[in-house]
Amino acid sequence: MREQTNHRTGPVRSRVAVVAAGVISPLGAGLAATLKALREARDCVSPVTRFPVEQCRCSSAGQVADEWLRDVMPNDRKSRRLHRASRMMIGALAELLEQAPDFSPELTVVGTTSGGMSFGEYYYRALQLTGTSAGSPAWIANYPPQKAAVDALEACGLNSPCQVIGNACASGTNAIGHAFECIRTGRYNRVLTGGYDAISELVFVGFDSLQAATPDKCRPFDGARSGLVLGEGAALLALENFAQAAARGAEILAEITGYGISTDNHHLTQPNPSGIGPRQAMERALRSAGLAPQAIDYINAHGTATPFNDAAEGRAIAELFGRVPVSSTKGMLGHSLGAAGAIEAVLTILALRNEFLPANINFRVSDVGFDLDIVANKVRPAAPAAALSNSFGFGGTNASIVIQTLAA
Repeated sequence: MREQTNHRTGPVRSRVAVVAAGVISPLGAGLAATLKALREARDCVSPVTRFPVEQCRCSSAGQVADEWLRDVMPNDRKSRRLHRASRMMIGALAELLEQAPDFSPELTVVGTTSGGMSFGEYYYRALQLTGTSAGSPAWIANYPPQKAAVDALEACGLNSPCQVIGNACASGTNAIGHAFECIRTGRYNRVLTGGYDAISELVFVGFDSLQAATPDKCRPFDGARSGLVLGEGAALLALENFAQAAARGAEILAEITGYGISTDNHHLTQPNPSGIGPRQAMERALRSAGLAPQAIDYINAHGTATPFNDAAEGRAIAELFGRVPVSSTKGMLGHSLGAAGAIEAVLTILALRNEFLPANINFRVSDVGFDLDIVANKVRPAAPAAALSNSFGFGGTNASIVIQTLAA
């Protein structure tokens, strides 16, 4: 569908509704379990058990419990071959379709970074250690990043073109933003979007070797923060043309109203210390939504708890918004890379709908480098109408979306 145009006023911009969502993360399997853990400000980071970490500085991560994934698919030969990421995506999509059983996407847009990385590890280890690749067909088939999305669509009886965005830790928010633009410009009416990532040893050890992961608690925006912990999970959102959704009487969970991106090209792994990249993404998201900074009631920050990332984001938020309430939920569930933006979008929607601000746990002392109103350690009752959700990644990739309760 081509973009609609009014020759007097320019392109027609459609409103974009979120009509359903599904999530599985260290906080829990499903929206209800996730909401409960979020309200309790529960620390869901635990010791890593899936692979050896004795030689790593960091030994913890936010992990999805194996038992949450066992019942996602029947215990048959085909299902046993599925990667954990596929099971996460199937679980998230099944929950979404329980809320909106008639939702049939015209397009699927998913963000991720690792794909079936652990199957890639098995393949190369088998070649190195045994000289045989007997299991390679299954490993290679499950390795590509689109596999989890395709598995989920197939398992749930859907069939739509699938686009995968791999843009470091901004991937999940990029996917939602791209889906938002697809509907806003009138090219599509219904888009399935979100993100996923599963912890793998290669990625875990990589972050540890960069000394980006902490042996301590993950303490976003704390003055003594020392690094991130990794996480995993999947989240999906059903986006629909707002007028169409309203006309058919759909329950509308929230509205996506703005999207902004930037690339600062400062360093391979570090953001520009000025905060220019995050600031530009947030400014563009506000402009896209037609909002002034003071209209934002809450910011779900990227907040990885690494010294450089939090400093750049904190400085940008303080300069642009002043004392707006801010929290990073990564202290509770870890940094799920390509899934982070999608999971955090769902957490933000839950907070908006249930009138509270999520907690920034493990917070002890403010950073003297920036002045932020941190929602420290416990949830804060509130009635936010508009929130911003940030995702920033390696290479200076920055993405922000604006989420609102039903706007007039």
